Amino acid sequence: MDKIGRRSAIAVAASLLALPLAAQAQGLVSIKAAGVPEDSITPALWAAQSGLFRKHGLDVQIDAQRSGSATTAGVVGGAYQFGKSSLISIIAAHARGFPIVVVAPGGVYQSNAHSGLIVKSDSPIRTGADLNGKTIAVSALNDLYTIGAYSWVDAHGGDSSTVKLVEIPISAVFDAVVGGRIDAGNTIDPELHNALQTRKVRFLADTDSAIAPRFMYTAWFATLDYARNNRPIVRNFQSAIREAAAFSNKNPGQTVDALSKFSSVDTSVIAKMPRAIYGTVLDPRMLQPLINATARYKVIPATFDARDLIDPALRD
Repeated sequence: MDKIGRRSAIAVAASLLALPLAAQAQGLVSIKAAGVPEDSITPALWAAQSGLFRKHGLDVQIDAQRSGSATTAGVVGGAYQFGKSSLISIIAAHARGFPIVVVAPGGVYQSNAHSGLIVKSDSPIRTGADLNGKTIAVSALNDLYTIGAYSWVDAHGGDSSTVKLVEIPISAVFDAVVGGRIDAGNTIDPELHNALQTRKVRFLADTDSAIAPRFMYTAWFATLDYARNNRPIVRNFQSAIREAAAFSNKNPGQTVDALSKFSSVDTSVIAKMPRAIYGTVLDPRMLQPLINATARYKVIPATFDARDLIDPALRD
């Protein structure tokens, strides 16, 4: 066989080998998803980067959104098939009659010192009672920080009804506390770590610990109609998220690059900060504490069974 013949044979062989891959690519279901660029979205980013989504027959594009409300609006409006949001946003949307259901686990809280209230180093505030009548910063009214702050104040001798809450971006909390514009402020790593290094503030409380020792604080969701009409896709999405979550919990170093690209936070910062814990089960008992707390503090009119929030076909 001459050189031209050999080249032709090689080209034909290469084309034949590529056919199954092309057929596989054509068989993928295109999905659009969205969420706020914080650490609990990491399993989805890893599933996209590592090929786990493709393994489950999905071609997933993930967009960054500025808030859980914006993500919810995008899912309900049909711009996205799946969204990742604060569980409180999902609970509130459900209580207002939005037809959405949780389809996959997100971030899991368990007692830590990676987020919470800071006060000035010389502040006399030590207990919940000391916060009576004081001003506390939260990133958004009726968010997780709000529920955590109220819960901690009431659990430690104070009266949350006397507390004044103000909305301040997490990036501005340190300066507001040091400048005396607020008495205490909620923040999270890496901002918390950096603030404590100055010794101008001290850590007061892990406020979420007053909600429950362990609960889910973010989750993936879809509209009820989409979940009902696309069972195989939803199950495959959940399976990919769970596999990626299990991997990410065990190998945080390997997910730094994916989170950095999505969040625009430098890899050196992510590599040093404590990482989130990612849920691998969809257990109603992990959602109920936050539902009860949102009702207790009138974010929603009344509590409800967490099973009502989860797609029945996907409950553990």
